[in-house]
Formats: sequence, C-alpha cells, structure tokens
Amino acid sequence: MQPVLNHSVVRVVLADDHDLVRAGIKSLLSQIEGVHVVAEARDGQALVRLVEQLEPDLVLTDISMPGMDGLEAIDRIHLAQPNVRLLVLTTYNSGDFVRRAVASGACGYLMKDAPLEELERAVRSVMTTGSYFTSAIAKMLLAPDRRGDDDRLTRRQVEILKLIAQGLASKEIGFELGISSKTVDVHRARLMERLDINDVASLTLYAVRMGLVQV
Repeated sequence: MQPVLNHSVVRVVLADDHDLVRAGIKSLLSQIEGVHVVAEARDGQALVRLVEQLEPDLVLTDISMPGMDGLEAIDRIHLAQPNVRLLVLTTYNSGDFVRRAVASGACGYLMKDAPLEELERAVRSVMTTGSYFTSAIAKMLLAPDRRGDDDRLTRRQVEILKLIAQGLASKEIGFELGISSKTVDVHRARLMERLDINDVASLTLYAVRMGLVQV
C-alpha cells in the first residue's frame, strides 16, 4: 500500500443510485489507506447538498441517477466549490459523456469494469496530480467532436431518438412512425455512430440531457 495521500485523510462523498454497487465501492475505498467515505448519496440533488454541508476533498459519482444526474451535480459542485475534486465512476464509455463530464468540472473518469487496483490509482492520481484519465479515455476526450453544424440529427432521427428514450422497441417505433422495424434499426445504428454512443441506455441519457424527453 502506498503512503497516505498528503499525510492526511481524504474525505470522500460517494454517489450511486444502486445500493449494492455503492456498498461495494465504499468497501473498496475503505481499503485504501488515508481514504474515508464521509457520506453517500443516491441522486444528484442529495449529492450537491452533502457536498455543500461537508466540504469533502473528493466526490466519486456515477452519471446516471434519478432526478438530477451526475453531470448536472458535477457542474453545480464545481461552480460552488471548485477545490473539490470530482471523479466519475460509470458504465458510459462514449466520447460525448467524457467530454461533457470534463466540461462540467470532472478531473477524472473511470469505468466500472476497470480492474480493482485502478480505483486506488485513480483516487491517488486525482488527489496528487489533479487528474486521472486512462489512455482509452484520454483518446475519447481528445478526439474531435463530430457533432458540428453539418452533423446535426435529422428530424426523423430526433423522432426515433425520443421514442427510444421512452423505452419503445423497434417494432413499436416502426408502428408509431409508419416505417419498418429494420429501418428503425438502421436509424438507431446511425444515431449511435453520429453521437459516438454505444448502447441504448447512453442514447436515453443523451436524450434526457438534451431535453428531448422528460424524466
């Protein structure tokens, strides 16, 4: 085990809407010398309140949470308390979410399928150097954003994105729009490629962030 960070305790507020996941992350953090979880939150609003009250050294948060999501919470915390380090721990591995997290104020981005020892490495790096990004995440962050004026979604793609975000299957979307389910699948694939998003859950969160659907 490495020396205690800065020879003092790093106070962490942890946010994830899944109790079992949060408990597992807390257990792992408790094994890192000099790191102490002082509070836990299940959504962004609770996270913002706790950070305001406790003024921790580090926030470790997921992106997808009910009500206020992790990106909005990061943005609010960073504006109000810029000295708090903000580390994302999530399943969302698209360039769009990485860029949004960093733009909001995150100084690190870690995938939930990362090796166990990487959590300690990320926490230590964020607290000592001010950032933590693996080479894969850094590549996403530095890649050009393809969503320019010439790359905007078509009206049909927006319609399909809204319906995907509402939980409709391809057949249901096809029936709603008067097109075949295969055509819907083609549009979905093009949406994912254009937005650099790899799964339906991320598409849904993107639609929510863009205000295309309400939660």
